[in-house]
Amino acid sequence: MVFQPVIGTGGYTGWRILESTETRQREIFENSAILERNIEYFRENIANAETAEALVTDRRLLTVALGAFGLGDEIDKRAFIRKILEEGTDNEQSFANRLNDPRFRDIAEAFGYGNLSGPQVGDEAFREDVIARYKTLEFEQAVGDVDNDMRLAMNFRREIADVAASDVNETTAWFQIMGNQPLREFVATALNIPSEVAQLDIDRQQQIFADKAAQVLGDSSPEIFSDEGVVNDMIRRFFLTRQIENGPSASTPGFAALTLLQSGGLGAGASQNLFLSQF
Repeated sequence: MVFQPVIGTGGYTGWRILESTETRQREIFENSAILERNIEYFRENIANAETAEALVTDRRLLTVALGAFGLGDEIDKRAFIRKILEEGTDNEQSFANRLNDPRFRDIAEAFGYGNLSGPQVGDEAFREDVIARYKTLEFEQAVGDVDNDMRLAMNFRREIADVAASDVNETTAWFQIMGNQPLREFVATALNIPSEVAQLDIDRQQQIFADKAAQVLGDSSPEIFSDEGVVNDMIRRFFLTRQIENGPSASTPGFAALTLLQSGGLGAGASQNLFLSQF
């Protein structure tokens, strides 16, 4: 039987239900037969994949490896993945370092095939770290199969902590957020940044993200996401914005006020901001 997470009716209420039951739901998910078989195979065989070619030609190993870094959708791009792994990350001009998505750099650095440190596949700590990552992201995938907005929120909660804790400067941190598509979608939605911004010059995009963070959160630096209260506020804003995009119902908190504001001639943007300010 395929595990199906329980998230209630979705939206912010569903998020709160998921939060309160997450530990138990993870336990149930991690005991599923398919996940256990994949993990056991990886644990027993990854040390034999001493080259990037060996890894990408073993689909079961590659399933866990890619899944651990949120790259499961790339499973059929074996030549692409092999090139990323073989070139590593030591060279600034390597393929992984030239891609906008930091997940490719993360997997190339972790496996180490193209780096001076060499492949890490024989290291027990590395193996168990990949397995832990795989469990986490596969659970998020299962949640996403029910409600992708929930997956985006879980992804944000997990990945934004790393960005906030990194020692890079503010501009680079925003580029990291913008280069990670799921993270970008979440942050742009929560900060009410239009999708058309993606068509602008990359430096202008970064400035818009920073300015909106300062306007909404009171600080333009991604370091602010180290504050759990700010993270929770972003999640709340994300789901409430999604409700507005999808059209709030009569049961939506603030619906009556929003209807009055809109009928009174305020623009959609002003109405939305006032609606969100109630929360």
